[in-house]
Amino acid sequence: MDATLKETLISGGIDVDGMLERCMGSEALVVRLLKKFPADATFPKLVEAFANNDAEGALTASHTLKGVCGNLSITELFTLLDRQVATLRHGDMAGAAAMMPDITRWYTQAVETIQKNLV
Repeated sequence: MDATLKETLISGGIDVDGMLERCMGSEALVVRLLKKFPADATFPKLVEAFANNDAEGALTASHTLKGVCGNLSITELFTLLDRQVATLRHGDMAGAAAMMPDITRWYTQAVETIQKNLV
């Protein structure tokens, strides 16, 4: 992986070194796994859950997306989702909903970075 691509992925919120470590140094595996992220249906489920004021659905989707982001080392988004999951577990749907603009921004940034540079 060249330095320019690495820096671009980092700017998209992806911890490239952490992902490489998780993939035992295989750049091909990193790329293959990251390419799958934009097709994951969890983010739309999260948006829908908040639109429907579905606290249980929001918790399930947020927790699932947090796990995906953790596995892919999409750290900025993971951190926000970790806070959102904790907020939802405390029963604060409004507080969790208030996090959605930042979550959406980082999700969009990660997806666009992957699509523009890896797909």
